[in-house]
Amino acid sequence: MSKYDIIVLGSGPGGYVTAIRASQLGFKTAVVEKESLGGVCLNWGCIPTKALLKSAQVFEYLKHAGDYGLSVKEADKDFDAVVKRSRGVADGMSKGVQFLLKKNKVDVINGYGKIKPGKKVDVNGTEYSADHIIIATGARSRELPSLPQDGKKVIGYREALALEKQPKKMVIVGSGAIGVEFAYFYNAMGTEVTIVEFMPKIVPVEDDDVSKQLERSFKKSGINIMTSAEVTSVDTSGKGVKATVKTKKGEEILDADIVLSAVGIKSNIENIGLEDVGIVTDRDKIIVNDYYQTNIPGYYAIGDVTPGQALAHVASAEGILCVEKIAGQHVEALDYGNIPGCTYCSPEIASVGLTEKQAKEQGIDIKIGKFPFSASGKASASGHKDGFVKVIFDAKYGEWLGCHMIGAGVTDMIAEAVLGRKLETTGHEVLKAVHPHPTMSEAVMEAVAAAYGEVIHL
Repeated sequence: MSKYDIIVLGSGPGGYVTAIRASQLGFKTAVVEKESLGGVCLNWGCIPTKALLKSAQVFEYLKHAGDYGLSVKEADKDFDAVVKRSRGVADGMSKGVQFLLKKNKVDVINGYGKIKPGKKVDVNGTEYSADHIIIATGARSRELPSLPQDGKKVIGYREALALEKQPKKMVIVGSGAIGVEFAYFYNAMGTEVTIVEFMPKIVPVEDDDVSKQLERSFKKSGINIMTSAEVTSVDTSGKGVKATVKTKKGEEILDADIVLSAVGIKSNIENIGLEDVGIVTDRDKIIVNDYYQTNIPGYYAIGDVTPGQALAHVASAEGILCVEKIAGQHVEALDYGNIPGCTYCSPEIASVGLTEKQAKEQGIDIKIGKFPFSASGKASASGHKDGFVKVIFDAKYGEWLGCHMIGAGVTDMIAEAVLGRKLETTGHEVLKAVHPHPTMSEAVMEAVAAAYGEVIHL
């Protein structure tokens, strides 16, 4: 039996990052992976979707070349080549993870891992032992009883990344990050897209103003949006698929080639040995403390299988914190109130902290500032004037409570707000930090100025 200090189950952005940090701290480490290194994020999630979205963005640039004083004759797309490029990017990243693990002397054990009592892991019949076992098995597309996935006409995000043929009509159920990113991609490629969202607004977790702006932008692009609506059944017996949608006005039947179910994720906690070891779960999540220890000593869990936000960067942060605690370092519990969320449709969405509604529900006296990109010189020059930056401050102490952005490139701007909040920056300090001109990022300073009645360019 091979003996390790730490074995990590799963090699997604939680697992492989955890394994590398463990090795850096001097632990003899192995990572178990049943499929491709990098997990869903690198192979079937974050990375390949961004490659698809970039192709869609470039295609849109070509179609609107005239807006920039350029002439492009008959710009067209090759759907197969776009998908192939996306798969190539994912494969390259997976090989990169392989290189990083090798460089950091982490052993890779290929196969299906199951934890066992006595700090052991069984991988396809071979047993390994470790002082510490970290579960990082991630999640998959959640299936609704009314929307069973057959992988052909009713699909999840995985199939949506590698369709052999571009659908003429697509219904997307759910308007979280996965739903709206695919809605943007397929619409830009020329597919007729309808979004069906159960909640009263799209991107329901975002600030109300952001949701309204995205709905306006999407409708302008020709995406059909049905809110307060629910797909109650699908009929796949014919050539395409018929989706029955229940709305406030009654039932409606939508015809499509493909229905994409984007209604969230389901944790991968079945058949990995949790019951055998006695690890406690609740509502599809493994229960852990602030340092990711389960109720059984020597067993830990991070990422999508735990109750925190199901985001790649959260899984990575949790894993690093977990092994640093095991190494005896002084670590502070993760602040889940300061985790940025990013959605990469066009316009992009990025946010951190409280929404306006949440701040008001908590009874906080607030100052709000908003700066539209239509007033930004850089946004005007780049031809992307949709969107805004919205900031929320505590009126009494100047604490930066929340920041919400929608527009071109905002996912690259949100880190300023995350860092500012981590350092307990006040609105006055943001105002006095000189921002470069002309940039999209100066809209943050302008929004703060608007909150304090000092805005110049509005």
